[in-house]
Amino acid sequence: MMRIWKEKEGFGPELIAQLKKRSRKADPQVDAAVAEIIARVRGDGDKAVAAYTKKFDGALPEKVELSKDEMRESAAECGGDFLSALRRAAENIRDFHERQKQQSWFETRPDGVIMGQRIRGLSRVGIYVPGGTAAYPSSVLMNAIPAKIAGVGEIVMATPPARGGRPNPPIMAAALEAGVDRVFQVGGAQAIAALAFGTETIPAVDKIVGPGNIFVATAKKQLFGTVGIDMIAGPSEILILADETADPRFLAADLMSQAEHDALASAILLTTSEAIAEETLAELTRQIRRLSRRKIIEKSLGDYGAIIVCRSMEEAVGFANELAPEHLEVCTKDPMAYLGRIDNAGSVFLGNYSPEPLGDYFAGPNHVLPTGGTARFFSPLSVDSFIKKSSFLSYPKKALAGARKDIVALADAEGLTAHANSVEVRG
Repeated sequence: MMRIWKEKEGFGPELIAQLKKRSRKADPQVDAAVAEIIARVRGDGDKAVAAYTKKFDGALPEKVELSKDEMRESAAECGGDFLSALRRAAENIRDFHERQKQQSWFETRPDGVIMGQRIRGLSRVGIYVPGGTAAYPSSVLMNAIPAKIAGVGEIVMATPPARGGRPNPPIMAAALEAGVDRVFQVGGAQAIAALAFGTETIPAVDKIVGPGNIFVATAKKQLFGTVGIDMIAGPSEILILADETADPRFLAADLMSQAEHDALASAILLTTSEAIAEETLAELTRQIRRLSRRKIIEKSLGDYGAIIVCRSMEEAVGFANELAPEHLEVCTKDPMAYLGRIDNAGSVFLGNYSPEPLGDYFAGPNHVLPTGGTARFFSPLSVDSFIKKSSFLSYPKKALAGARKDIVALADAEGLTAHANSVEVRG
């Protein structure tokens, strides 16, 4: 189990260094295996995809592409409570992401110059959805709904078949709710390669999004440039800022909600109260006994968890900004007072009744977030992730003549005389 540290002991920098080391490092064997899969799929298409599916999943699904009727038939196996919850979550996610839409624009100047920016959705996007025990219908909503709002022409999903070669009912229900256009029962690095290059059956896409295991993540990384990708996600993480008004029961529960994801997940509590630190540690011991993923939680908290007693909330906020966590909860008397001071975080949860799972499933903000300190320069998945922008301009002859001298001076300074000539020949 995790221990309590006092910041005056100088543990902060040591912890940050330890957490940065936990991110997935390149594995030469995985890199080589994925490179081989990509090469074979690029060369042999469906034949290679089928061979790898049989090798890794044990058997081929009865049908590679599912019809809408087959998706609906599978989704009908879900319970009514789940379907109702799924619809309400989708409504919240749509409402939040609708507000992110941008508009194309142009301006006309008095000298006749016209310029602006055109915004449109990508033509086709691929969404990868893990199967087996890591089947997350919430991720289908979070990936597909912003793409739909962005105006993506076609959304293609790749997901491994469940046991017996049948589709996963909750995943199919989420795909229908989110407006996924086509679903293919294929997983692993071979699915990523198929989406990147296209096969006889699976169409090539412009961008691939969605979580996956180390082979899927490596395939996305190797294929970046051939296609766009969302991000290379690392282990999950949560950091909580708490003062003496926080409830230790809530703090312990929220720390474990992230620790159960992965033994490499990180859960950290920063508090100015020694009493809160001690009571939270006791609550962790009490609550963990009834949780199904107890061993994973214990490993995560023991290796990458910490409760740190800070000398002030200013010190705690500074530590949080340096760590740049994926999820950051603020459990203080006046949480809104800290929002403007938090510069680096994937998603911020304000107040004692805004736990991280609220964002994972239901509230509306996207749960695909930057990890491993990359919140310093990356943003959550959004409608912007599925659009492309083009600038445009139009100069009349007189306006170009007015700019000629400046353009030629700049071109000459760079030694690009053909650039200068392109302007000069126009008078």
